Amino acid sequence: MKKTIFLGTLTAIGLVAGSAMAGTLEDVKAKGFLQCGVTTGLVGFAAPDANGNWGGFDVDFCRAVAAAVLGDPQAVKFTPTTGKTRFTALASGEIDLLARNTTWTFSRDVDLKFTFIGVNYYDGQGFMVPKELGVTSAKELDGATVCIQTGTTTELNLADFFRANNISYEPVPIETNAEGQAQYLAGACDTYTTDASGLAATRATFENPGDHIILPEIISKEPLGPLVRHGDDQWADIARWTLNALISAEELGITSANLAEMAKGTDKPEINRLLGTEGDLGGMFGLSKDWAVKAIAAGGNYGEIFARNIGESTAIGLARGLNAQWTNGGLIYSPPFR
Repeated sequence: MKKTIFLGTLTAIGLVAGSAMAGTLEDVKAKGFLQCGVTTGLVGFAAPDANGNWGGFDVDFCRAVAAAVLGDPQAVKFTPTTGKTRFTALASGEIDLLARNTTWTFSRDVDLKFTFIGVNYYDGQGFMVPKELGVTSAKELDGATVCIQTGTTTELNLADFFRANNISYEPVPIETNAEGQAQYLAGACDTYTTDASGLAATRATFENPGDHIILPEIISKEPLGPLVRHGDDQWADIARWTLNALISAEELGITSANLAEMAKGTDKPEINRLLGTEGDLGGMFGLSKDWAVKAIAAGGNYGEIFARNIGESTAIGLARGLNAQWTNGGLIYSPPFR
């Protein structure tokens, strides 16, 4: 969930972000915790439990970064953000890192002056409707009321799709996923549109999820990923290569079960470089040799994190699809550790 419509707002936030000074690593070490921006609540991706403990796919990335930097995956404080507040929170320094189903776009990268450190989930915008509506295609939604989160890329995508198909709609603006869910279930809108992964996560929380269907059309590209402020390459490198470490660990067969043994050394040079038994990649950006071991130990490799939080065995039930490793027909791919 993603974009900001007004270019003036984009530019204003970008000027703040662009003026950020380097030194996030030092700041995080000094305060002893990572301040991570997440969504206000999307089950499977980032949501607090009954005791206020955060969990989910994006949360696990935050914990991996905290482990790499501070040696403690629990040394994280979470700041819930909406589509409207997330960019201001990052630009102002309120948070150190944003890990919240945010689409990588030109204006966010260039005008807002943020650095997307990679893609952790390849997604696309979809539509959810009640089965009883009898709709089987988004092209049948002429005149529909549509619940849509403000401050997101979905707003323009929606307008483009309906205009291209010569059909009309009435938007029902919402601020958060929780509000969207409530409005949709109350019948305030005929359909809810957001990332297909978000729709699956939302539907999984319904009392009768089988009463709702996600229509087949995917109307956009939504490469979702964590981001940091421009102006601090060291911090961007740490975040980027932590994500790459989780991805490479899966490709190389490093799991939470065999990590300790592999960290003693193997006959595969790239595994040894990644886990710090050969060379000192961590020292290149101010971390310990075993920074990646700590990151992987926090929650497992990319595949383990995916399966545990949003995979096919969970209530959300997402197949790997485009988010499979490149060796299995997907787009998930890390540059080499060398």
